[in-house]
Amino acid sequence: MNKRSYFTFPSIHFAIQAEKILGKKGCDFKMVPVPRSISSSCGTALRCAPGDADAILAYLQKAHVPVESYHELEEKDSSGIFSFLARDKKRRQ
Repeated sequence: MNKRSYFTFPSIHFAIQAEKILGKKGCDFKMVPVPRSISSSCGTALRCAPGDADAILAYLQKAHVPVESYHELEEKDSSGIFSFLARDKKRRQ
């Protein structure tokens, strides 16, 4: 299991604003669809490691980017499937 942090925003406008600001700061994050366990509505969330969440929130607050909510989720690590497929593909060649 892998812990991930998610920030949601009141609108896509603020999600894009956050992406631009954090990209300039060199933060490690990814913009992703809001996980269904957080909300069933469409939307974009910012995903990061829990250890980076405080710094990211501080940058967003300093830039006056409103954050709607913050969530920490346990997720299954899917890299095992992909590494298996990569090994299987090499064997077939």
